[in-house]
Amino acid sequence: MRLINVRPGKPGRLLLLLLPFALLVLVYLSYSAQRLEINPSDKLLPSPAQMATAMDTLALQPDRRSGDYLFWQDTASSLQRIAIGLSIAALVGLCLGVAAGAIPLFSATLSPLLAVLSMVPPLALLPILFIVFGLGELSKVMLIVIGITPIIARDLEQRAREIPQELLIKAQTLGANTWTLILRVILPQLLPRLLISLRLVLGSAWLFLIAAEAIAATDGLGYRIFLVRRYMSMDVILPYVAWITLLAWTMDFGLRGLIRLAFPWYEGAKP
Repeated sequence: MRLINVRPGKPGRLLLLLLPFALLVLVYLSYSAQRLEINPSDKLLPSPAQMATAMDTLALQPDRRSGDYLFWQDTASSLQRIAIGLSIAALVGLCLGVAAGAIPLFSATLSPLLAVLSMVPPLALLPILFIVFGLGELSKVMLIVIGITPIIARDLEQRAREIPQELLIKAQTLGANTWTLILRVILPQLLPRLLISLRLVLGSAWLFLIAAEAIAATDGLGYRIFLVRRYMSMDVILPYVAWITLLAWTMDFGLRGLIRLAFPWYEGAKP
């Protein structure tokens, strides 16, 4: 039997899913125990108990100065920023993708422009954004928007070009105008792809958010990580990184479920 034809069942798939994470945890616990045995005050690889104590302070005990629960305040601030950034990027990317991929008059201008914009390193624009928009919330959201909108737009542009011309011709034969074509033919084909595009850029969106929060913020997950780094507080940094990963995975899982629920006919919705 060829290896390429071997497909694991549900128990085997679950085991293969958990195996790399279990190995990673075992390796970490092993090295952490060795370092702490040699030096109990070592901060590089904290024990689970040390991380639990640090997170108990941040998540379950109010801050002495503000009275807020810092962990949950950081989480809420970061989620709000990334939700606004993703929403704006999705809307703008959809409009640009439709215009560049379905309307030849706009494609001649937008397609090369999107190609160039997608090559600009967004983090290099961060100082410019702080100068133009200030150090408030707008600059952080705009970094996410500028970073992922061209990618979403180019992906949707390509998908719009792949729509069979027969569908467009038949719709025009039945009397459809440009807006009817966009609303009744093109958008239903692009909306599921938009959700898939959002899944693909989630990692980049979190990267831009953490970078912006690290430089200019008073709260947020990225702000807290870079605030405690000067004290080498790995007992805070590692749980925060794990929490960011879990949040990103949850968002990805939710988008995947939404695709299956709203667009079960779409090929990308199949597991």
